[in-house]
Amino acid sequence: MTTYIFVLLFIIIILLIALLMRRPTVDISSLREDNARLRERLAERLGALSQNAIELKNISADIANFKNILMGNKQARGTFGERQLADLVADIMPPDTYSFQTVLDTGVRPDCIIRLPYPPGDMIIDSKFPLESYNRMTAQNEDGAKKQFELDVRKHIDAIADKYIIPGKTADSAMMFIASESIFETLHRNFPGIVDYAARRKVFIVSPSTLWATLNTIRAVLSDIKIKRVADKIKRELDLLLADLARLSDRATKVQQHFNLAVTDIEQLQTSIGKIAPRAEKLRDMDFGTDAD
Repeated sequence: MTTYIFVLLFIIIILLIALLMRRPTVDISSLREDNARLRERLAERLGALSQNAIELKNISADIANFKNILMGNKQARGTFGERQLADLVADIMPPDTYSFQTVLDTGVRPDCIIRLPYPPGDMIIDSKFPLESYNRMTAQNEDGAKKQFELDVRKHIDAIADKYIIPGKTADSAMMFIASESIFETLHRNFPGIVDYAARRKVFIVSPSTLWATLNTIRAVLSDIKIKRVADKIKRELDLLLADLARLSDRATKVQQHFNLAVTDIEQLQTSIGKIAPRAEKLRDMDFGTDAD
């Protein structure tokens, strides 16, 4: 049995030696080149990963700053909303059709005024929003927080309507700008009563996208008004020109009449001269006996 095992091991060893002898010779230089290329590719991948990590870090910092703006103090959030509103208005409207932080005759200072001819008059855009109440509502998800949020939004709508809708001076409506599309959608989806109340108070709730569409419409209307004013001015000037031409035609007719009379008078003078000249010739040729003897 032991002999059988040794014979079997010997056969296995012989087979392994035969396999090793049949294995092709390894090219060391080729392996080194492959290793070098592999190290280069690994270095490139590590560099790309390092750059991506830096970019992710910057994005995380931006997200953190944005969160601080939205969740931090009220003044920072107000500045963010005002800035977004200012960028939208400045990108769409002509420079002479809007102003920011201008004090009205009543002493209030709206965030933005869209200059429109009266009627309808200047339209006010307010960029503030009770975001603290909204954050409490989303965090607590309780009926009490929802009621308080709705109450705060209604108070803000009342404040806009009372301060920025001035009969005879401003438009009979104003806009409440919400810098977040998600909050705008939440209001319309979950609080239709707020939207209806704002409409009754003539305060239109707008988001960045809806404000963009609204401002483009206003700009088109202003362009039409400007074109109409220019057309009216041209028509007035044309009417005045036609009146001047009519007066000039009358005066030219009178001058023509005077000229025709002058021509007639000149012809009559020439006729008289034509009659007088022959008579003078006759008188000159007559012998009056004045020759001396």
